[in-house]
Amino acid sequence: MATRIGFLRAINLGAKRKFPKASIIAAVEAAGFTDVETYINTGNVRFDTTLRSRAKIEAALEEAFAAEAGFAVPTVVFTPRELKAIAEEAASFGHSGRHYVSLLKQTPTAAAVREVEEAGSAEEVAKVGGRAVHLLLGANYHEARLTNAAVEKHLGVATNRNLTVIRELADRWC
Repeated sequence: MATRIGFLRAINLGAKRKFPKASIIAAVEAAGFTDVETYINTGNVRFDTTLRSRAKIEAALEEAFAAEAGFAVPTVVFTPRELKAIAEEAASFGHSGRHYVSLLKQTPTAAAVREVEEAGSAEEVAKVGGRAVHLLLGANYHEARLTNAAVEKHLGVATNRNLTVIRELADRWC
């Protein structure tokens, strides 16, 4: 049995994509995973599985989420070790502004990494490490040009969390 951490993309945004924690837990259990736990209502879920393939785990979750929620829910899965490394890497940047992390479904190519990192500016910086993009921003995320949408344009499916959530999940689940 291995522990995995799933991050659901684009839920609980607006009136039409509601997916409460209890429904997430029910879907994860229906997919055959055990010892399920969620953290806040933004789509963070920890579970145990006998499956080894990340792609198979993501596919099973996405199928169960679509059945439970009634809409597609792209899902990105990490091991506890991978999540802990993302949280530790964040500390190396020494950024005092807003710090968000876009979690990628696929490992990006070197060319795609260059594109997203070059899309930044002096005030908005993207640092890519594996399947995580650290967005080092100024005071107002809602005015930023370097957002999860910009990351997805260059690197494909991603879901975004602030660094506080990433650190909390690493502390709780890693």
